[in-house]
Amino acid sequence: MRLPAIQGLIDRRILVNFRVRPDAMQSILPPPFVPQLVAGYAIGGICLIRLKHVRPALVPQTLGLSSENAAHRIAVEWSDAGQRHQGVYIPRRDTNSTLTLFGGGRIFPGTHHRARFDVRESNDAYRIDLQSTDGQTRVLVDGHRTDDWPAASVFESLTDASAFFEAGAVGYSPSRKAGTFEGLELDCTRWQCEALNVHEVYSSFFENSATFPSGTVEFDCALLMTGIQHRWLGREPLCCEDANPIRKA
Repeated sequence: MRLPAIQGLIDRRILVNFRVRPDAMQSILPPPFVPQLVAGYAIGGICLIRLKHVRPALVPQTLGLSSENAAHRIAVEWSDAGQRHQGVYIPRRDTNSTLTLFGGGRIFPGTHHRARFDVRESNDAYRIDLQSTDGQTRVLVDGHRTDDWPAASVFESLTDASAFFEAGAVGYSPSRKAGTFEGLELDCTRWQCEALNVHEVYSSFFENSATFPSGTVEFDCALLMTGIQHRWLGREPLCCEDANPIRKA
């Protein structure tokens, strides 16, 4: 049994993005997923999202929950029933919410891991330091809002990058059943992104040389979203009997 559609506020969402050599990315993707390419590169990243007032649609806002969350994401394509789809594959989710931790994979899609979030925000500056309690994931992002777009990005502009990530609203995560991926769709009342100039970035996932050898991954860009009303909608599971084991972040 799963929750009905739930709603709330995206108080802050940072999408930190990396461009990755396609063969390196494909090596960690289970079937049926393949990398979605931009300018010849696969796109991976981390979503750092603070949610507020999260609750089922008929529950008053005052009873909603707040949490800090992180999701490692890979832009992917796959075929299902003869149709081609695009979205994101999410190999790892982390949260500071006890309810999300124990409900993930049982009540709503995706298993989660407990993590500590050290968040410092002032004016247009953002610094988020995440450490999972199982020691598997460490993320650090430090940056500020900007009107400039990085010249080295595979996306030609903020508009192009924003449109790409808006199209990837459906995400699939490994479930507790091997070969089955649980789906979740992000439905925003509006989609508005700003550029984030990153001074410092670290990801234990993307800097793991056993997974991504030297020269196969580079930081590309970062986007910021704030004050967005949204809904989370459950999607039918995606099954693949030949799925490979999921590597830890």
